[in-house]
Amino acid sequence: MAASGLARASGMACPLMRLVTMSGVPILRQLQLEEWLLRRSEDNWCLINDGTAPPTIVMGMSGRVSELVEIQPVLRDQVPIVRRFSGGGTVIVDQGTVFVTFICNNSAVPGLLPFPRDIMSWSGQLYGKVFDRFGEFHLRENDYAFSHRKFGGNAQSITKKPRWVHHTSFLWDYDVKNMDYLKIPKRAPEYRLSRNHTDFLCRMKELMPSRSVFTDGVITALGDHFSVEPTDLETVLSNDEEFKPTTKLLSQQDLEEIVSSKESPRGSLASVGWGRG
Repeated sequence: MAASGLARASGMACPLMRLVTMSGVPILRQLQLEEWLLRRSEDNWCLINDGTAPPTIVMGMSGRVSELVEIQPVLRDQVPIVRRFSGGGTVIVDQGTVFVTFICNNSAVPGLLPFPRDIMSWSGQLYGKVFDRFGEFHLRENDYAFSHRKFGGNAQSITKKPRWVHHTSFLWDYDVKNMDYLKIPKRAPEYRLSRNHTDFLCRMKELMPSRSVFTDGVITALGDHFSVEPTDLETVLSNDEEFKPTTKLLSQQDLEEIVSSKESPRGSLASVGWGRG
Protein backbone atom coordinates (compact mmCIF):
# COMPACT_ATOMS: atom_id res chain seq x y z
CA MET A 1 0.00 0.00 0.00
CA ALA A 2 1.47 3.37 -1.02
CA ALA A 3 1.92 5.65 1.95
CA SER A 4 2.48 8.93 0.10
CA GLY A 5 -0.56 11.11 -0.18
CA LEU A 6 -2.21 9.69 2.94
CA ALA A 7 -2.21 12.99 4.85
CA ARG A 8 -5.74 14.27 5.28
CA ALA A 9 -6.63 17.71 4.01
CA SER A 10 -7.07 19.93 7.05
CA GLY A 11 -6.18 23.42 5.90
CA MET A 12 -2.74 23.09 7.50
CA ALA A 13 0.39 21.36 6.28
CA CYS A 14 0.92 18.02 8.02
CA PRO A 15 4.38 17.37 9.46
CA LEU A 16 6.50 14.82 7.65
CA MET A 17 6.83 11.31 9.11
CA ARG A 18 9.40 8.97 7.60
CA LEU A 19 8.17 5.38 7.41
CA VAL A 20 10.54 2.40 7.57
CA THR A 21 9.06 -1.07 7.07
CA MET A 22 11.17 -4.17 7.65
CA SER A 23 10.79 -7.83 8.48
CA GLY A 24 12.81 -10.16 10.68
CA VAL A 25 15.28 -7.54 11.87
CA PRO A 26 16.85 -8.70 15.18
CA ILE A 27 15.31 -6.77 18.05
CA LEU A 28 18.72 -5.66 19.38
CA ARG A 29 19.51 -3.99 16.06
CA GLN A 30 16.05 -2.43 15.88
CA LEU A 31 16.23 -0.95 19.38
CA GLN A 32 19.71 0.45 18.85
CA LEU A 33 18.50 2.04 15.61
CA GLU A 34 15.53 3.55 17.44
CA GLU A 35 17.80 4.93 20.12
CA TRP A 36 20.02 6.53 17.48
CA LEU A 37 17.01 8.06 15.68
CA LEU A 38 15.66 9.42 18.97
CA ARG A 39 18.91 11.05 20.02
CA ARG A 40 20.61 11.97 16.73
CA SER A 41 17.86 12.56 14.16
CA GLU A 42 15.54 15.58 14.01
CA ASP A 43 12.87 13.90 11.86
CA ASN A 44 9.66 12.13 12.86
CA TRP A 45 9.75 8.38 12.28
CA CYS A 46 7.54 5.31 12.23
CA LEU A 47 9.31 1.94 12.22
CA ILE A 48 7.37 -1.27 11.58
CA ASN A 49 9.21 -4.59 12.01
CA ASP A 50 7.23 -7.71 11.16
CA GLY A 51 8.75 -10.36 13.42
CA THR A 52 12.20 -10.97 14.83
CA ALA A 53 14.56 -13.88 15.36
CA PRO A 54 15.78 -15.57 17.42
CA PRO A 55 13.26 -15.50 20.31
CA THR A 56 14.61 -12.83 22.66
CA ILE A 57 13.69 -11.48 26.09
CA VAL A 58 13.57 -7.67 26.18
CA MET A 59 13.65 -5.75 29.46
CA GLY A 60 13.07 -2.12 30.34
CA MET A 61 15.89 -0.02 31.72
CA SER A 62 15.00 -0.28 35.41
CA GLY A 63 13.64 -3.80 35.96
CA ARG A 64 15.57 -6.38 37.97
CA VAL A 65 16.47 -9.51 36.08
CA SER A 66 16.17 -11.83 39.06
CA GLU A 67 12.57 -10.66 39.70
CA LEU A 68 11.39 -10.89 36.10
CA VAL A 69 13.25 -13.72 34.37
CA GLU A 70 13.66 -17.43 35.09
CA ILE A 71 17.43 -17.23 34.80
CA GLN A 72 18.34 -20.93 35.00
CA PRO A 73 16.12 -22.00 32.05
CA VAL A 74 17.33 -18.96 30.10
CA LEU A 75 20.96 -19.96 30.67
CA ARG A 76 20.20 -23.58 29.84
CA ASP A 77 18.46 -22.75 26.56
CA GLN A 78 20.72 -19.78 25.72
CA VAL A 79 17.85 -17.32 25.30
CA PRO A 80 19.23 -13.81 24.61
CA ILE A 81 18.25 -10.99 26.98
CA VAL A 82 18.32 -7.38 25.76
CA ARG A 83 18.08 -4.40 28.09
CA ARG A 84 16.59 -1.52 26.13
CA PHE A 85 16.87 2.24 26.54
CA SER A 86 13.21 2.86 27.44
CA GLY A 87 11.08 2.05 30.46
CA GLY A 88 8.24 -0.45 30.61
CA GLY A 89 7.98 -4.15 31.32
CA THR A 90 9.57 -7.38 30.17
CA VAL A 91 8.58 -9.35 27.07
CA ILE A 92 9.73 -12.28 25.01
CA VAL A 93 9.53 -11.54 21.29
CA ASP A 94 9.84 -13.71 18.18
CA GLN A 95 8.49 -14.14 14.66
CA GLY A 96 4.95 -13.81 16.02
CA THR A 97 5.58 -10.28 17.30
CA VAL A 98 4.90 -7.16 15.23
CA PHE A 99 6.70 -4.02 16.39
CA VAL A 100 5.49 -0.47 15.76
CA THR A 101 7.53 2.52 16.93
CA PHE A 102 6.80 6.25 16.77
CA ILE A 103 9.69 8.67 17.26
CA CYS A 104 8.56 12.29 17.22
CA ASN A 105 9.46 15.85 17.99
CA ASN A 106 7.34 17.40 20.70
CA SER A 107 5.78 19.75 18.13
CA ALA A 108 4.79 16.94 15.75
CA VAL A 109 1.23 16.49 17.09
CA PRO A 110 -0.47 19.83 17.86
CA GLY A 111 -1.68 20.01 21.45
CA LEU A 112 0.05 16.80 22.53
CA LEU A 113 2.01 17.33 25.74
CA PRO A 114 5.26 15.34 26.09
CA PHE A 115 4.14 13.31 29.09
CA PRO A 116 3.64 9.52 29.26
CA ARG A 117 -0.09 9.61 29.94
CA ASP A 118 -0.76 12.10 27.12
CA ILE A 119 1.31 10.14 24.58
CA MET A 120 -0.42 6.94 25.68
CA SER A 121 -3.84 8.52 25.21
CA TRP A 122 -2.93 9.78 21.74
CA SER A 123 -1.64 6.38 20.69
CA GLY A 124 -4.78 4.73 22.03
CA GLN A 125 -6.94 6.98 19.86
CA LEU A 126 -4.78 6.27 16.81
CA TYR A 127 -4.94 2.50 17.30
CA GLY A 128 -8.65 2.75 17.98
CA LYS A 129 -9.02 3.67 14.30
CA VAL A 130 -6.92 0.65 13.28
CA PHE A 131 -8.92 -1.88 15.32
CA ASP A 132 -12.45 -0.47 15.21
CA ARG A 133 -13.62 -3.17 12.72
CA PHE A 134 -11.97 -6.12 14.40
CA GLY A 135 -12.81 -6.27 18.09
CA GLU A 136 -13.68 -4.44 21.27
CA PHE A 137 -10.47 -2.41 21.49
CA HIS A 138 -9.47 -0.71 24.76
CA LEU A 139 -6.52 1.13 26.21
CA ARG A 140 -6.33 -0.54 29.62
CA GLU A 141 -3.86 1.10 31.96
CA ASN A 142 -0.72 1.00 29.75
CA ASP A 143 -1.78 -1.93 27.57
CA TYR A 144 -3.79 -2.44 24.41
CA ALA A 145 -6.52 -5.03 24.86
CA PHE A 146 -9.39 -6.63 23.02
CA SER A 147 -12.13 -6.63 25.64
CA HIS A 148 -10.26 -7.67 28.80
CA ARG A 149 -7.37 -9.57 27.16
CA LYS A 150 -4.02 -8.00 26.39
CA PHE A 151 -2.41 -8.13 22.94
CA GLY A 152 -0.07 -5.13 22.97
CA GLY A 153 2.23 -3.54 25.51
CA ASN A 154 4.07 -0.27 25.38
CA ALA A 155 7.20 1.51 26.49
CA GLN A 156 8.32 5.11 26.17
CA SER A 157 11.28 7.41 26.48
CA ILE A 158 11.07 11.20 26.55
CA THR A 159 14.22 13.27 26.08
CA LYS A 160 15.16 16.85 26.82
CA LYS A 161 15.91 17.45 23.14
CA PRO A 162 12.79 17.58 23.10
CA ARG A 163 11.68 14.31 21.49
CA TRP A 164 9.86 11.13 22.48
CA VAL A 165 9.57 7.50 21.46
CA HIS A 166 6.54 5.28 21.93
CA HIS A 167 7.08 1.66 20.92
CA THR A 168 4.76 -1.31 21.04
CA SER A 169 5.15 -5.08 20.85
CA PHE A 170 1.99 -6.51 19.27
CA LEU A 171 1.09 -10.16 19.80
CA TRP A 172 0.12 -11.41 16.38
CA ASP A 173 0.90 -14.87 17.72
CA TYR A 174 2.93 -16.37 20.54
CA ASP A 175 4.41 -19.68 21.69
CA VAL A 176 3.06 -20.57 25.12
CA LYS A 177 6.28 -22.43 25.99
CA ASN A 178 8.33 -19.24 25.62
CA MET A 179 6.31 -17.54 28.32
CA ASP A 180 7.79 -19.94 30.87
CA TYR A 181 11.03 -17.97 30.71
CA LEU A 182 9.29 -15.00 32.33
CA LYS A 183 8.16 -14.64 35.92
CA ILE A 184 4.86 -12.97 36.75
CA PRO A 185 5.93 -9.53 37.99
CA LYS A 186 4.99 -8.32 41.44
CA ARG A 187 3.38 -5.21 39.94
CA ALA A 188 0.76 -6.48 37.51
CA PRO A 189 -2.02 -4.34 36.01
CA GLU A 190 -5.22 -4.34 38.03
CA TYR A 191 -7.33 -5.58 35.13
CA ARG A 192 -5.30 -8.80 35.01
CA LEU A 193 -7.26 -9.97 38.09
CA SER A 194 -4.70 -12.70 38.88
CA ARG A 195 -5.51 -14.51 35.64
CA ASN A 196 -3.00 -17.02 34.35
CA HIS A 197 -1.02 -16.29 31.23
CA THR A 198 -3.26 -17.86 28.59
CA ASP A 199 -6.39 -16.28 30.11
CA PHE A 200 -4.75 -12.85 30.18
CA LEU A 201 -3.31 -12.68 26.64
CA CYS A 202 -4.91 -12.98 23.23
CA ARG A 203 -3.59 -13.33 19.68
CA MET A 204 -4.33 -10.68 17.08
CA LYS A 205 -4.53 -13.35 14.37
CA GLU A 206 -7.74 -14.58 15.98
CA LEU A 207 -9.44 -11.25 15.15
CA MET A 208 -7.69 -9.82 12.09
CA PRO A 209 -7.33 -11.40 8.63
CA SER A 210 -3.62 -10.72 8.06
CA ARG A 211 -0.57 -8.85 9.32
CA SER A 212 -0.66 -6.64 6.25
CA VAL A 213 -4.20 -5.50 7.10
CA PHE A 214 -2.84 -4.39 10.47
CA THR A 215 0.23 -2.57 9.16
CA ASP A 216 -1.73 -0.92 6.35
CA GLY A 217 -4.22 0.25 8.97
CA VAL A 218 -1.44 1.82 11.04
CA ILE A 219 -0.07 3.67 8.01
CA THR A 220 -3.53 4.92 7.07
CA ALA A 221 -4.22 6.13 10.63
CA LEU A 222 -0.89 7.98 10.65
CA GLY A 223 -2.06 9.82 7.54
CA ASP A 224 -4.58 11.70 9.72
CA HIS A 225 -1.67 13.42 11.48
CA PHE A 226 1.33 13.26 9.14
CA SER A 227 2.48 13.30 5.56
CA VAL A 228 3.86 9.76 5.47
CA GLU A 229 6.97 9.19 3.34
CA PRO A 230 8.41 5.68 2.89
CA THR A 231 12.14 5.63 3.57
CA ASP A 232 14.61 2.86 2.84
CA LEU A 233 16.24 1.42 5.95
CA GLU A 234 19.74 1.71 4.50
CA THR A 235 19.40 5.47 4.18
CA VAL A 236 18.93 5.88 7.94
CA LEU A 237 21.72 3.61 9.12
CA SER A 238 24.58 5.65 10.52
CA ASN A 239 28.29 5.16 11.05
CA ASP A 240 28.20 7.56 13.99
CA GLU A 241 31.15 6.12 15.87
CA GLU A 242 30.70 8.53 18.78
CA PHE A 243 27.19 7.26 19.51
CA LYS A 244 27.15 4.64 22.26
CA PRO A 245 23.71 3.03 22.60
CA THR A 246 22.55 2.15 26.09
CA THR A 247 20.55 -0.78 24.65
CA LYS A 248 22.71 -3.83 25.33
CA LEU A 249 22.72 -7.60 25.08
CA LEU A 250 23.34 -9.12 28.51
CA SER A 251 26.19 -11.61 28.43
CA GLN A 252 26.15 -15.08 29.94
CA GLN A 253 28.63 -13.77 32.50
CA ASP A 254 26.18 -11.00 33.44
CA LEU A 255 23.48 -13.59 34.07
CA GLU A 256 25.73 -15.93 36.00
CA GLU A 257 26.76 -13.04 38.25
CA ILE A 258 23.09 -12.27 38.85
CA VAL A 259 22.48 -15.86 39.86
CA SER A 260 25.39 -15.60 42.33
CA SER A 261 24.52 -12.19 43.75
CA LYS A 262 20.70 -12.32 43.44
CA GLU A 263 21.15 -8.85 41.95
CA SER A 264 21.68 -6.82 45.09
CA PRO A 265 19.96 -3.38 45.15
CA ARG A 266 23.31 -1.66 44.64
CA GLY A 267 24.38 -3.96 41.82
CA SER A 268 25.64 -2.65 38.50
CA LEU A 269 22.72 -3.91 36.40
CA ALA A 270 19.65 -1.81 36.27
CA SER A 271 14.86 -2.67 32.73
CA VAL A 272 8.98 -3.01 26.09
CA GLY A 273 6.06 -4.46 26.49
CA TRP A 274 3.26 -6.84 26.64
CA GLY A 275 5.02 -9.45 28.83
CA ARG A 276 3.53 -11.08 31.84
CA GLY A 277 2.79 -7.73 33.42
